[in-house]
Amino acid sequence: MHIPVLLKESIKSLNIKKNGIYIDATFGSGGHSKEILKKIGKNGTLYAIDRDPESIKIAKNIKDSRFHIIQGLFSNIFKYCKKFKILKKINGIIVDLGMSSIQLNNKKRGFSFKKNGPLDMRMNQKEGISASQWLINSNQQKISHILKKYGEERYAKQIAYNIVKNNKKNPIINTYQLSKIILHSTPYQKKNSSRRSFQAIRIYLNNELNELKKFLNNIINILAPNGKLCIISFHSLEDRIVKQFMFKNSRKIPNLPISIPLTEKELIKINIKKNILKIYKKIFPSKKEILYNSRSRSAILRIAKLKK
Repeated sequence: MHIPVLLKESIKSLNIKKNGIYIDATFGSGGHSKEILKKIGKNGTLYAIDRDPESIKIAKNIKDSRFHIIQGLFSNIFKYCKKFKILKKINGIIVDLGMSSIQLNNKKRGFSFKKNGPLDMRMNQKEGISASQWLINSNQQKISHILKKYGEERYAKQIAYNIVKNNKKNPIINTYQLSKIILHSTPYQKKNSSRRSFQAIRIYLNNELNELKKFLNNIINILAPNGKLCIISFHSLEDRIVKQFMFKNSRKIPNLPISIPLTEKELIKINIKKNILKIYKKIFPSKKEILYNSRSRSAILRIAKLKK
């Protein structure tokens, strides 16, 4: 069973209106969507987005006229809002950037180093190439770069070297094979060092960080005045992107080089453009939640509101 992280805190942060329009941009197993449906009234509407066909199957079991599921990339949120004629009408958007337990616990998906299965890692197995295919077709330099960039892996070069070396003898086709190579390539550590490399490969294959950036670039043109944006992140790479976006759009003083000559009127104009989000204090899971759900340990909830 999937346990949504920071569920109460994120739903409360949305400040749900009975007749409001909301978007669950990462439906997953539907935990957040189900809570939103409990809060909105008969004239409220919820749109949910997910690229994973398995999540779409779960969503289709929700028989509620107020609920609409969209299969696709959440980075295309502007296109979906335009299609449904809800641009600038959205009262709240929630995004959970974590992996669903349904994805992690299904060994056929290849996301977890704890379960042996085909080395796939695609959010949608009908698109792109699997992790196994990518590793077989990539050189040492490319693999090392991805492990360091998206996994912040100190031993990226050694892991990449051993991956290429093993692929020449016996192609890496399952998760245990890859995890074994990673463990043999890194010094003994308390936590399984496979986590960082699996994360890096998954992020790269699914273009996760670029998808997040594209999504954020559309938010200002989607939310209604006073509309809320709630994002739960699980690692420093994605949290940094969210933090920088919110900071950039909430600054009272524009970040400009001193040498650029501008009049007072021009500065005021730029200032109004930039200061469009109000940021709230970030929220971490409680000790109780971490004990109950260890996956919540690294979670951070960031909240922003579009000013009038």
